Amino acid sequence: MGIKGLQGFVARVCPDACRMVDLREMAEKHRIDHPDVLPVIVVDAMSCVRYWYTPESWVCGGQWREYLANLEDFIKVFMAAGIKLVFYFDGVVEEKKRDEWIKRRLQNNKEIARIFHFIKTQRKQPGRGMFVVPSALPTFTRFALKSLGQKTVCTLQEADFEVAVYGLQHNCMGILGQDSDYLIYNTCPYFSIEKLHLDRLVTVMYSREHLCHALGLSLTHLPLFACLLGNDVVPESLLEGFWRKCLATSPHKNNSYNRRTNILLAVANYISKVPCSYSSLKDLEEILPLGSDKTLLYRGVESYLLPGQQSPWIPPNITNCQMFSLQQQTAVCQDKEVFQVLCFFKSLGQGNHSQSCRHLAKEQHIRSENYTIFNILSNGEIDCSNSLEDECDREIPGQALIYRPARQHIYSVLLEPGKGGAYPLVKEWFVYFGNPLQQPELIQPVQPSIPGGTPNLKTLWFAKGPDVEKQRYSTFLACFHLQDTMEELQALEAPVAAFCCLLAYLMMQVSSLSLEDLNAFVALILCLKAKSAAQLAGLQLAQVDSRAVHLGAVFVRGLTTLLMANSACGFPFRMDDLMPWEVFDGKLFQEKYQQSHRGCSLEELLESNVSSSVFFEKCTCLCLFVVLIFMFTLVPFLCIFPPLLLFHPLPKKPKKVEILRL
Repeated sequence: MGIKGLQGFVARVCPDACRMVDLREMAEKHRIDHPDVLPVIVVDAMSCVRYWYTPESWVCGGQWREYLANLEDFIKVFMAAGIKLVFYFDGVVEEKKRDEWIKRRLQNNKEIARIFHFIKTQRKQPGRGMFVVPSALPTFTRFALKSLGQKTVCTLQEADFEVAVYGLQHNCMGILGQDSDYLIYNTCPYFSIEKLHLDRLVTVMYSREHLCHALGLSLTHLPLFACLLGNDVVPESLLEGFWRKCLATSPHKNNSYNRRTNILLAVANYISKVPCSYSSLKDLEEILPLGSDKTLLYRGVESYLLPGQQSPWIPPNITNCQMFSLQQQTAVCQDKEVFQVLCFFKSLGQGNHSQSCRHLAKEQHIRSENYTIFNILSNGEIDCSNSLEDECDREIPGQALIYRPARQHIYSVLLEPGKGGAYPLVKEWFVYFGNPLQQPELIQPVQPSIPGGTPNLKTLWFAKGPDVEKQRYSTFLACFHLQDTMEELQALEAPVAAFCCLLAYLMMQVSSLSLEDLNAFVALILCLKAKSAAQLAGLQLAQVDSRAVHLGAVFVRGLTTLLMANSACGFPFRMDDLMPWEVFDGKLFQEKYQQSHRGCSLEELLESNVSSSVFFEKCTCLCLFVVLIFMFTLVPFLCIFPPLLLFHPLPKKPKKVEILRL
């Protein structure tokens, strides 16, 4: 989150603290000073995705091939300058930031509602002023960068701390991002992604030293300064009274400044007069209304200390290892995440998932090779941010609910039952209409229907041989109720098989999907294969359909569910085969959706590609066959009288019956 208003304050009040720099020149100087190493910039990727996503269309679900091409161009510019990039992504929402995460998600819901209102009234995409990133953009950016050969790290805690640590310990040329916390950490220089001119490779560099000079502070004051302005640890709501006292005694109050600017100057003035000592910090903790938790200020200051650093505000015998709650007096743990994993499994009475499984999950997580698996194994928790879904369209459930049955199967693959056969509950923080996010939803794992039961996780992850490969594939399909279609799906190319798997699952779970929707999706993947990023960029839409926007977001979130299942089942698919640039394009789906619902001919839908028509029929028939089997499962008596399907609609499945009649 950073410190509210600090970056704007620096630009307005401390112009010497932000100057334009040429990254090529800085790289050359770095090579002279350090001839044995490449200049490295560590990138806070989560704060860069908005900058990277420049395709004109963003509302339709993502222009993934265009986006992939943009990332490749971005990397090439830095490579040409001899600069290596290392990309960091948030791998977890820490408990201390959950309240802020919830606040942002609820605000995003309001923004998304405004977007859909605009689409419905104007039949077009809103302007960039209402821009939100396509659903799951950060997730797929991770895998995109990895596929482009970049070092990509998924963190074990909030990314800003690990980015600052990496920049300091590896003597990096700088940090590229957009988070004012990088002005507080005592680490390498901080470059702005928002101010980056890629064509000239110049951007703004922020100077901590110049900021301190303007505020009358030293570098050691900055962590306390950040805490007394409000940050991820110390809520702003506790500081209003303190700010009023600072404003009343500040000699720097200026009526031409806004209130936030005057607060920053007043707090800096107050801190400059406080002796730098632990006892001073304790005195401040007594002054502030911290309630029962008198350690907030201490923990806030401590959170900015990087390994090996000390602070006059912290006793010298305590170093920062991102320790557990001081209230619990938990010993400092160098490997916090492994400790959590061990405690979690110990509490469940589980012993069959070996240490090697847990270690592998952790390593894959850090290297961005799996998706959410380590978070589930480490503390039984998972979260998912907003999707571009229309809360007014009640015929299409929220994607969180659509994919919950699949997730429940995935949880049962990962977790083993404890005493009495009960699975541990998984805490879900998923955003969807009607979920107030006041607390996590506790979800029960459910075993998929697999002859002989769910394979052991160690078998799925480590065993070798054709029988195990078959087990991985069948377990993956069983997570989506598709175990009876294994032979048909294996006959398809991997990306197409994954696409059909997801589409069939959607047809089973969303009763409002129609034959026109199915045709649009199948036409999408068949036509996408022949199109380049440039051709897709040139595609123009006469209008935008809000329902297609919603379906596009649901489909893309489905791809992340495939990633999760693939990670849990030992990778029966290559992760590259499950990427959206292989199977989806938002504008192209809009076009196919509108053509299908207008009643266009199959020839027009497939763009006169006659050879695709046979494959089109094969894919649609496969999906309908799966739906038929699923409906028999839901209503067993129909297995005795299948001809009734042709004449009588099933409860809550009228459009499915309509499809089958055709």
